[in-house]
Amino acid sequence: MREAGFDARGSQVRWTEVDGVGPARVYVHGLGAASTVYHAHIAARPELTGRRSLFVDLPGHGISDRPADFRYTLEDHADALAAALDAARVTGAEIVGHSMGGSVAIVLAHRRPDLVSRLVLTEANLDPMPPVTAGSLGIASYEEEDFVNGGHARVLGKVGSTWAATMRLADPLALHRSATGLIEGSHPTMRRMLVDLAIDRVYIQGALSGELPGEDGLVAAGVRVVTVPDAGHNVMFDRPEAFAAVIAGRS
Repeated sequence: MREAGFDARGSQVRWTEVDGVGPARVYVHGLGAASTVYHAHIAARPELTGRRSLFVDLPGHGISDRPADFRYTLEDHADALAAALDAARVTGAEIVGHSMGGSVAIVLAHRRPDLVSRLVLTEANLDPMPPVTAGSLGIASYEEEDFVNGGHARVLGKVGSTWAATMRLADPLALHRSATGLIEGSHPTMRRMLVDLAIDRVYIQGALSGELPGEDGLVAAGVRVVTVPDAGHNVMFDRPEAFAAVIAGRS
């Protein structure tokens, strides 16, 4: 396990790493998740082995620190991810980001283009105020204090077992602020940043999640959109072979 400081107090963002050749492939989890849980089985597939691979847990999640005075906006998470990559001496990385992690990856690529050469985004949030079905809205519907003092436990009881398994490891305050930051989005928006980036960009959508809003505009801007049949939001669990094929450039 490795770590790097990401705030003035010396709080640490942490990651695990697999040795291999470059450019590094960096896996970033979604809201209330953890990178190894969602992506280690993907990185171990034969078509993806041999690459240096980092599994980064964002602040407040997994094995990373969870300072109470941190804002946990998308920009804050992106800066923490940058601190990890700088400490790992990674440049020109391929970032594989799921959901909120994809949004963070877009912001990172916008703010630190030296760190990112390719984005593979799995149902990343591209706009403020996501659909009412988004899990972030259920979390952000609570006031912060109410979520910390009981709301977190109630949400855990309502979400599916897969998400609950990692959400219970996330700090409630960090989870609420991250959800709020995700709903507020970034400036410019994540979609605008993604469209403007001049790197290889792939957006993976699970067919069971429905149509991707604004898909035509993304495609026109050079973003490759891949819809995976028989998969929902967690494409890496529903169709791991198809997910790995997209990352490997075989689909």
